[in-house]
Amino acid sequence: MANPPIKWLSDLDKTVLMCNFEKRDGDWNFYWCSVFTARSMFHVETGTRLADDQIINHFPNHYELTRKDCMVRNIKRYRKDLEKYGSSLAERDAMGRFVHLDFIPATYTLPAEYNIFVEEFKRNPALTWIVKPAGRSQGSGIFLVNKLSQLKKWSKDPTKPNEVPHTRETYVISQYIESPLLIGGKKFDLRLYVLVTSYRPLKAYMYRLGFCRFCTVRYSKSVTELDNMFLHLTNVSIQKHGDEYNDSHGGKWTVDNLMLFLEGTRGREAADKLLDDIQWLIVHSLKAVQNVMLSDRHCFECYGYDILIDSNLKPWLLEVNASPSLTSTTPSDRVLKATLISDVINIALPPSGVPDVKWNKLPSKEALGKFYILYDEELVQAEAKETESRAHRHGKLKSDSKKLVWK
Repeated sequence: MANPPIKWLSDLDKTVLMCNFEKRDGDWNFYWCSVFTARSMFHVETGTRLADDQIINHFPNHYELTRKDCMVRNIKRYRKDLEKYGSSLAERDAMGRFVHLDFIPATYTLPAEYNIFVEEFKRNPALTWIVKPAGRSQGSGIFLVNKLSQLKKWSKDPTKPNEVPHTRETYVISQYIESPLLIGGKKFDLRLYVLVTSYRPLKAYMYRLGFCRFCTVRYSKSVTELDNMFLHLTNVSIQKHGDEYNDSHGGKWTVDNLMLFLEGTRGREAADKLLDDIQWLIVHSLKAVQNVMLSDRHCFECYGYDILIDSNLKPWLLEVNASPSLTSTTPSDRVLKATLISDVINIALPPSGVPDVKWNKLPSKEALGKFYILYDEELVQAEAKETESRAHRHGKLKSDSKKLVWK
């Protein structure tokens, strides 16, 4: 007997969504909703009990990863926990930096950690810092400072000059990466898509078609350019208002083109190591929130990872977006995002095409499309057991704490 047709629902009227499914009202099986809708659906008092044949595109407390302050707090806690239990992953170098888990810049929450930040600032007064609202996106409210007086002027209540700076919303202040990798003299970052279908066990997929987002103005370290966001922030929502913005390519470059460029200028080995390092930081950012994320079987989530590469080809995690932009700025952008949504749907849905929370969430190789397995905890555990069993049979046992399942 044929399966009943799936019923779609979406809060977002985006072309790349609507070309993949028909928007309908009323009953639904598959809901591509906003983070606000998802939050209300899982609210203790106003929440909705989902049926076994219903799935949505956000985890209940996605903000543990996608709010800047929560992400940093969870990564710091994760590193501290590993260190507490003596894990080799928490190894530090002679300078006290994490050897394997040093992928976020030094970051503090304002106003809560203002005094701690001041101590750090005084130890390194020549550094530049970037201030971001913890809960906003698209470059809104971001600015740079290189003097404590600038921060005090921004946040102080002039009637109470001796109090700790305060704001109505939470901000994070991070050490600014002053030596980014430049191409054509311009700064850029990466937007990569990562799909998570489960946190316990962790199942994550990486999309092959990420892209670079370029600034429209040549980069400069000059202190006179601290307020020029066209050379510091890569967000398209900001760059599209610049005089040098190009509508034909939207200031974007594919990751494939970037890797070819790096192979030609830095060598194949350096380019491959960078990709491995990027995958490593993504996996451990997910592991950092694994134990606090509510892994509801009705949920999946496609994250937009923003990663900056410095001049030494070291990747830095800037932030993770729960609702990466689905707005298309160019024809190629539209194709990429429509394909992305199609591939997400094929992985999130079981072979029957109808949601079922009892499904084991093991998509076929054909269903992956442009995604590939970044990390599958069940496969890792199965492989570890097989390795241990094989080693015992041969009278020796080796362990590899860095073993990951990715291509």
